[in-house]
Amino acid sequence: MFVMQVSMFSQLSGSGSGSPIDATIANLAMLRDEGFKRVWMSQLPYEPDLFEVLAIALHEVDTIEVASGVVPIQNVHPMLMAQRALTLSLASGGRFTLGLGMTHQAVTEGMWGIPWDKPVRRLNEYLDGLLPLLAGEAAEAAGETVTTRGALMISGAPRPEVYIAALGPQLLKIAGRRTSGTCTWMTGPKTLAEHVGPALREAAEGAGRSGAVRVAASLPISVTDDVDAARKQAAEQFAVYGHLPSYRAMLDREGYAGPEDAAIIGDEETVRGRLDELAAAGVDEYVAATFDSSSEGRARTRALLRAYHT
Repeated sequence: MFVMQVSMFSQLSGSGSGSPIDATIANLAMLRDEGFKRVWMSQLPYEPDLFEVLAIALHEVDTIEVASGVVPIQNVHPMLMAQRALTLSLASGGRFTLGLGMTHQAVTEGMWGIPWDKPVRRLNEYLDGLLPLLAGEAAEAAGETVTTRGALMISGAPRPEVYIAALGPQLLKIAGRRTSGTCTWMTGPKTLAEHVGPALREAAEGAGRSGAVRVAASLPISVTDDVDAARKQAAEQFAVYGHLPSYRAMLDREGYAGPEDAAIIGDEETVRGRLDELAAAGVDEYVAATFDSSSEGRARTRALLRAYHT
């Protein structure tokens, strides 16, 4: 019987004045001890470097896996990305999954001065250089947006799986043909069932990779008796995603007015029902982004997630 994997989402932000390295070690150890198998961690442009933090944290905390969810490709050359990912895989004994994405135009052009255009070509050319290097092979990929030539010498590093933050049809085709799957955000069960999953799996089948791809879907979640307060918090905390074009398109496709509608909020019975909808939509791995302001509320949510997973 199919059982949807339940993982956790975490960020480097939020550690306050304390060390994000110490906070990450403590969080990974707690989630490991609670029985979670994997944590997805984001990389925001103003945060410490995720890979360096994880190299330390995964050396200190055993067994639990971590996926980057996601790191942008525009400001890191494919050879450097492969070098860092393989080093982290080596340091963690193969417990790292590389999640990649095309970051938003406001960041790419506004902060970095890097063109945001030609996303399909850019991603394909990036993978042309990256994937051979991750497999221990030389790259020879001359492209319009990026060129990668040469090889790495990182012996003994397990090859990390690669996921793409693909929401649109063209990027989903690339993810299906060339990677382990997609990781989504702010995407509801109808869209996952009718758009994301079919496009991804059809592309995989067309490339002779039937059964080789997975859908990892992340949504905010809060197990609570005060639904109105949680919805208000979600609307405020995740407001930006209602304006970024890629996420706005997913919310509109689902018929959601805002991020608070995408968030999974309610008591235990209600939340179980929403998780069942994701599983029925073909989600292989649900990535839970807890957002309750109290530690007691977050613990209640994690308890439900542990019970659901088992």
